[in-house]
Amino acid sequence: MLSGRRLDLLDPSPFDIEIEDIAHGLARVARWNGQTIGEHAFSVAQHSLVVEEIAAHIRPGLEPKWRLAALLHDASEYVIGDMISPFKSALGSSYKDFEARLEAAIHVRFQLPPKTPQTIKTLIKKADKACAFYEATQLAGFTRRESLQIFGAPPPGYDLVIEPQPAAIAQQRYLDRYRVLAEAVGILPGADAWHTE
Repeated sequence: MLSGRRLDLLDPSPFDIEIEDIAHGLARVARWNGQTIGEHAFSVAQHSLVVEEIAAHIRPGLEPKWRLAALLHDASEYVIGDMISPFKSALGSSYKDFEARLEAAIHVRFQLPPKTPQTIKTLIKKADKACAFYEATQLAGFTRRESLQIFGAPPPGYDLVIEPQPAAIAQQRYLDRYRVLAEAVGILPGADAWHTE
């Protein structure tokens, strides 16, 4: 990783996970494998910011730790990239096990439960699909009808106009949002107990 950490992909340790590496990687991973309109790709970092916002719209008063879980819902992609769901299914249980181990290490690193409670998982999935609806119709050439069939309708009272951002801006916005949520959760941003010499 750019931070100098060496992450063992088969046995990831929370001690080797840094938010700066996550933000850097996610800002450079393109949703839809880059098959979108516009000068810039719509990054996983920017997508994650929207998903966190939609989750909080669906469930007003959502606790900061679960908003942080929403922000980090695709954090494993800083290492493994953004794979489309049919390909993940084709890879089978070994891929899912690998992804689950990495997600658990990320959660432990940021003082979240290793496994997200099912109610929160369902909420984040709903927000994820809503974001995908907007991405599909505004960036990826889907008709509204196609998007409704695949992703369902976005939540009432929420609307989004997507403007894909350059990687550096998406990265900084992701880090800024992490710091706000980390402070609300009680994690010291920057130098905390996880940093070792």
